[in-house]
Amino acid sequence: MQITTKRHYLSTVFALLSTVLLLCQSCTEAGKNGTNKTVFRYNQPEALSSLDPAFARNQANIWATTQLYNGLVELDQELKIGPGIAKSWNVSEDGRTYTFILRDDVYFHDHEVFKGGKGRKVTAQDVAYSFKRIIDPATASTGAWIFNDKVLSDKNGAISDTAFLAVNDSTFKIYLNEPFIAFLEILTMPYAFIVPQEAVAKYGKDFRANPVGTGPFVFKQWDEGNAIIMHKNPKYWKKDEKGVQLPYLDAVQISFITDRKSEFLTFMQGKLDFLSGVREGSRDLILNNDGTVQDDFKGKFTVRKEPYLNTEYIGFQLDPKNLKDPNPAVQDKRVRQALNYAINKKEMIAYFRNNIGIPGHSGMVPPSLPSFSEEKVPGYSYNPKKAKELLKAAGYTLQKPLKMRLSTVAEHKELAEYMQKKWAELGMQVTIDINQGPAHQESVDNGRAPFFMKSWLGDYPDAENYLALFYSKNFAPAGPNKTHFVNKEFDKLYEQAKLERDVKKRWEMYQAMDRIVVEEVPVIVLYYDEVLRLTQNNIKGLEPNPMNMLKLERVRKN
Repeated sequence: MQITTKRHYLSTVFALLSTVLLLCQSCTEAGKNGTNKTVFRYNQPEALSSLDPAFARNQANIWATTQLYNGLVELDQELKIGPGIAKSWNVSEDGRTYTFILRDDVYFHDHEVFKGGKGRKVTAQDVAYSFKRIIDPATASTGAWIFNDKVLSDKNGAISDTAFLAVNDSTFKIYLNEPFIAFLEILTMPYAFIVPQEAVAKYGKDFRANPVGTGPFVFKQWDEGNAIIMHKNPKYWKKDEKGVQLPYLDAVQISFITDRKSEFLTFMQGKLDFLSGVREGSRDLILNNDGTVQDDFKGKFTVRKEPYLNTEYIGFQLDPKNLKDPNPAVQDKRVRQALNYAINKKEMIAYFRNNIGIPGHSGMVPPSLPSFSEEKVPGYSYNPKKAKELLKAAGYTLQKPLKMRLSTVAEHKELAEYMQKKWAELGMQVTIDINQGPAHQESVDNGRAPFFMKSWLGDYPDAENYLALFYSKNFAPAGPNKTHFVNKEFDKLYEQAKLERDVKKRWEMYQAMDRIVVEEVPVIVLYYDEVLRLTQNNIKGLEPNPMNMLKLERVRKN
């Protein structure tokens, strides 16, 4: 596993960084620039393509749009639903009609698209417009799925004109085809943020770079590839518990340093206030193998390891029709189970992720969700003896070894090689194919990868979002069922759970579905992700949550 060589290399880099730390201790507070203005600086190494919530499909876009807009409802730090632009709501007895009562003090940002350049009050008509815009084919939003097949539609699947109804300026209704228990969670997503028709009409496609919202910060400038600047919204409608208007910060600056080492060094120099998702190399410098902070870095900045709604897994393509060279071994459940038992997930996370992550010893649903129970959904822990027995029962021996090809991307090369070694110890011969991200995604989505590494980052905090990966009507590429798993009992439970309003009964159904996934093994759950967050010691109020959201409205910079 070359751990000694790795540590030797890291010690050299560590020495350089220690020098940087000593120099930085005498630096002035970077956010103030000689004034009393507080500027929160974070970096976005991944591409940020749009500030339009209709295209908030990745973390980069989500984090930025979250500072500029609001939705009807929002999640708190414990992933509970609370009021946003809507101060209250109710759901009809049959679960098909949602009625929202809007606040009367929410205004769009001041902008030239409004009369006199003053932002106007948000009304129910704005909500109806924003939601209809998401599903309009002309918008081509990546978020149309949040309403398609859910809100009221005709027999041909076309969404009804009355699915979204502005009863008056302050009352808004949504009508569904059938109850969908996680619908409120879906409405917390950035796709459902509210936008003004005037700005979209003026800018068209360029609304992506000319955003107008209701959020805590107002857009000022986007120098693409270099920086985005947002200023404090002086008319923001939220106040804290003491009646002080939010946000506390004066501005937000987003930089675009793509090199991870440069990003880390910039943080160490005090020129960034926050770092999330620290990668290998930098992670090894900060943490010991057991996940504790190395002595040299204690007190230099705040390090937090937090749960993340992301399940890393290996999938089996169970539908051979699109495979160029189908491997019959994939269709044998005993083989899939043997491959699972052969991985020492705990050791893998310790060696290669500094204990960032929780071993996948249960089903697909991650621990941050309330229905999770390793006791009620026991999965696969390391058991090479059991793996050998299953391989033998399936007809594979040292003389007739199991042969597989695992598709992955460069980022997961080390993990793949570790698992390759563990499988080889039991006589399984697994070849690793490293692909570019887009090519890997396309191959998996279109059923051409028989054995592949993937992850599922929750769109909203409900177990249904993870179990949807195994519903037979959700086959990829149109849906998330990338393994083409089919199980009648699972489908029956899934359809019942979507309608069940009793929380405990629904959780029991989720657990029953997850037990089926464990038993049938369409996937090997590797680990439930965690995120490592670094903040400068003068940053207060930046609270993490399992959705890894970045909400800056209550952040202070001292």
